[in-house]
Amino acid sequence: MVRQDQGDGQQRTPAEQPPDDLHETVEEVTAAVMTASRLFVALSARALAETEPALTLPQLRTLVVLHGEGPVKLAALAAGLDVNPSTAMRMVDKLEARGLVDRQMNPDNRREVIVGLEPHGRLLVEKVLAHRHQEIRAIVASLPGDRRAELVRGLRALTDAAGERTVDSLTERY
Repeated sequence: MVRQDQGDGQQRTPAEQPPDDLHETVEEVTAAVMTASRLFVALSARALAETEPALTLPQLRTLVVLHGEGPVKLAALAAGLDVNPSTAMRMVDKLEARGLVDRQMNPDNRREVIVGLEPHGRLLVEKVLAHRHQEIRAIVASLPGDRRAELVRGLRALTDAAGERTVDSLTERY
């Protein structure tokens, strides 16, 4: 059986190792991330309410996906939103009625629908994202420099672990 030195001069087998606090640490980090998530949703809701109060957060999310991806097939939009195509189609119907998106038949395959942002939809997304960016920037600016550096490392580690693409803070494209 392999014994490991614990730095205190004592040799212990793996079964004799002191209990690991990893579970508590994971729970503490999870709670902090959940709290931050509520903050970000609140910031998005506030930015949306001040820019376009009649729009819902799911509608904004649809517009943001289209903003980041450009014109896409309805099936790709549904996948990007993690909803079924009929749900995506209902969302597109509502957004098209407001003049925010455009729907066209794919000229290469008439069974496919291509959805893209109208200029007003693009402008709306950019206004909401700019508003949210300003609020987040103000919060981050209130942190001491060393805490900002910790935050950047922690958030990058979190997004890397989740496989998320990096967002350029100047363009905030998804």
